[in-house]
Amino acid sequence: MKVNTQAVNFDADIKLINFVENRLAKLELFYSKIISADVYMKVQKTSAPENKITEIRLFVPGDDMVVKKICKKFEQCVDECASSLERQLKKRKEKQAAR
Repeated sequence: MKVNTQAVNFDADIKLINFVENRLAKLELFYSKIISADVYMKVQKTSAPENKITEIRLFVPGDDMVVKKICKKFEQCVDECASSLERQLKKRKEKQAAR
């Protein structure tokens, strides 16, 4: 699976990009037909500690899945997004198996 990572308003270091790619690679265990993923990470300029926004768009045959989370750290956001996508992929696989 190809992962495109974009960092808005900051420069993402290589550790963060590797973390994102490794975490999203695990999604292929749940659904093998994933084409690619776009990851957008933004830093929102607010006084709140939860100012990191991560949006992941997963391209699968038929339609796309989009998940957006706001957290204190990007790693936490990516983890929550990936967990949400895992649930969606499991549901999708179950529906296809039922057909």
